Amino acid sequence: MSEVAMGEKLLSLLSGESYCAPDFSSSAFRSSPVASFEPAPADGVAPEGFHATSNHPEYIKSEDGSWHLLRESRMDAVIVWRHGSFDVVEGRRLKKGELVVLGRSEDGQEGILVHTEGFPDQEARQEKFAFRTRGTRESPFSSRYEELYQVLRHDRDHGSIVWVAGPAVVFDQDSRNSLAQLIDAGFCHGLLAGNALATHDLEAGFYGTALGQDIYDQRILSGGHYHHLDILNGVRRAGSIQQAFQSLEGTDSGVMGALERNAIPYVLAGSIRDDGPLPEVEADVYRAQDAMRLHARQATTVVALATQLHSIAFANQLPGYRVLNDGKVRPVMLVVVDTTEFSADKLANRGSGQARAFLTNVQDFMTHLARNLVESVK
Repeated sequence: MSEVAMGEKLLSLLSGESYCAPDFSSSAFRSSPVASFEPAPADGVAPEGFHATSNHPEYIKSEDGSWHLLRESRMDAVIVWRHGSFDVVEGRRLKKGELVVLGRSEDGQEGILVHTEGFPDQEARQEKFAFRTRGTRESPFSSRYEELYQVLRHDRDHGSIVWVAGPAVVFDQDSRNSLAQLIDAGFCHGLLAGNALATHDLEAGFYGTALGQDIYDQRILSGGHYHHLDILNGVRRAGSIQQAFQSLEGTDSGVMGALERNAIPYVLAGSIRDDGPLPEVEADVYRAQDAMRLHARQATTVVALATQLHSIAFANQLPGYRVLNDGKVRPVMLVVVDTTEFSADKLANRGSGQARAFLTNVQDFMTHLARNLVESVK
């Protein structure tokens, strides 16, 4: 496929023009029953036989005979009738008496349709037998990079790009600078990370190290193992990351500085492993999940960088589609960057089948993106 044809196909997909909705005029759908409900017996408890959502487009049949597409779905949640519409909520957030959709079939027999064939299969192969049909460490990714550049350029102005970033992104000078440049250039609408990414980004700005290693030549500096602890202590003394920029010179030179000066929201989710942590870190796992879910409800493209557990945690909250303001439906793009095939496979095995892998180190990936995207918006 030529680059022009690839661009036209992607634009059609991202604008919602390619989505193929079910044919609800068929007799099978017209004769299917309306969805049934039962009230939640207690706060945080679903009734027996509740329907668990997927990340595919799902339709619910209402009493007037019409089918309604869930606007903001996710896997492993429940559907409730709230304020005259269907809403997808986590089971722990159910309130006693709320009407919950029942049904375990997904083909319309119980008024529920899970639609798995809405988007053209970009990976479809015509041959029944072929080599290298799935990305591996030895696969070339040239065309996949070109597709991603086009997706990010489109969603910079017409979507919501969310980054899920592990600390390896800031362990290298060029990678750290690249992510900061992409944020400054508008290619980030939200960032999700843990205490480590923010801490080592601030450490890199002040000391030029990450975990005591020089972020350019990876030399281990004498006493460097204290650097991240001193940064944590300094930021906690200042009261916040933003206030620390005034007292800790250079700490605003990287990713956190770019987020703050561009007023880009971020969520730093806490972990049992955390040192410190930074004042902005949310230690309550469910409050952190709720904060991340706000980004999942808006994201059109997600780029997960070298952070397996954080990637899975966010992908499980992510729908595979987005309903646009004009009612059209587009896919949510999910990109996973890691040096191992295991991370991408793990996501697919956990239900995020739309994940597309770049099996490379995150430093090379980030410099590729910055080099091809930042200059295009100057």
